[in-house]
Amino acid sequence: MDIESSLKKLFSLHTFGIKLGLDNIIGFLNHLGNPQQQLKTIHIAGSNGKGSTASFIASILQEFGFDVGLYTSPHFVKFNERIVINGFQIDDEYVSTFLTENEKYIDENQLTFFEVTTALAFQNFKDKKPDYCVIETGLGGRLDATNVLNPLATVITSISLEHTNVLGDTIEEITNEKAAIIKSGSKVFTGLLIKEASDIIVSKCKETNCELFQLKNFISNDLSEVRIFSDSLGIQLKSPLKGNYQKINASLASLTISKTFHLEEEHKYLAGITNVIKNTGLQGRYEYYNKRPTIIFDSAHNPDGIQNFLKEFEKEAYRYKRRVLIFGVMQDKSIVEMLKLISKFFDEIFLTKIQYERAAKPEYLKELCDQQNIPAKIIDNPVKLTRDFKANREDECLVVLGSMYLLGEIKEQILQSTS
Repeated sequence: MDIESSLKKLFSLHTFGIKLGLDNIIGFLNHLGNPQQQLKTIHIAGSNGKGSTASFIASILQEFGFDVGLYTSPHFVKFNERIVINGFQIDDEYVSTFLTENEKYIDENQLTFFEVTTALAFQNFKDKKPDYCVIETGLGGRLDATNVLNPLATVITSISLEHTNVLGDTIEEITNEKAAIIKSGSKVFTGLLIKEASDIIVSKCKETNCELFQLKNFISNDLSEVRIFSDSLGIQLKSPLKGNYQKINASLASLTISKTFHLEEEHKYLAGITNVIKNTGLQGRYEYYNKRPTIIFDSAHNPDGIQNFLKEFEKEAYRYKRRVLIFGVMQDKSIVEMLKLISKFFDEIFLTKIQYERAAKPEYLKELCDQQNIPAKIIDNPVKLTRDFKANREDECLVVLGSMYLLGEIKEQILQSTS
């Protein structure tokens, strides 16, 4: 198969939806010779911040001279963004060859998109031999296809109510699902968790005899600066990504590397944080697509993420004569809570369709807005609105907010229209 046919085949596996359980991925990896067993990994879960934290970890390790594989999801524009080594995306030819060689097994066992993509990443990393691999979970942790690793370090960035139809409807249930990636002998690192979540992680680490490092014990955090300190590291964090929460993510990444690898050259930590976009291709984190007029892309996709975004956005919102929002999100999120938050900051809200089976339909979003007396309109062509906005409006601001799938669809179509 060529790359076009291969990706068409791969995306068709979304038909099988999300299958919670490890039997399929374990069987496929056995079929491949268990490539994951040859990888030195850092495994990352969390409700928010896991993609940014994973990218900071990979970038810092690159600055120390290591070759680093990075597996994240979803992609924005091109599938290959999910699997990179030192910022270079997996080759089209490798993707095509892998799918061609394993097509029969995939079909016979009805593997899902994420199961195949995860196995592809592990196989690619095994063949390309990076020194370390940073692996982000997909949904949850316990039954996530990535949960077949025995990592050097396990990172849990944050816990909030998400995917409640799958993971549980309490913080305790969701934490137990995500904490299941903790394996005996792994060092464990946690972000600034609430007490209910933290208590469960502490208990899990005792049960598995894991050394636990909680960021709250290594950080000073106020409104103006974030400092991380330990017996071998003491730096003030500055991040190219806007928002204090990104400094928290960078701090967690730095702590993970410091305590796992005992690397002490502070200037390389700072270089890794500063160069995270160049080193890893990170996108969609308070990303300025255009400056005059201002167009911002942000992948905040649950209430905690929305709050983090708005905390930063309110610093500049007053500058704009008018603030416009394009919004789309997955149906399993706390949508009403998100709508209440964003309604306070935008003069006009547009709801749009996302081409993904788990996406909330704009008609449903509109119904929720009506119930909350939030003025909103459905828009069929967000790309045209974005292009028109860029062409005509000087002192206004457009924010594209929500699912990465929404941001990716708009970005892809804009790129196609300008190429």
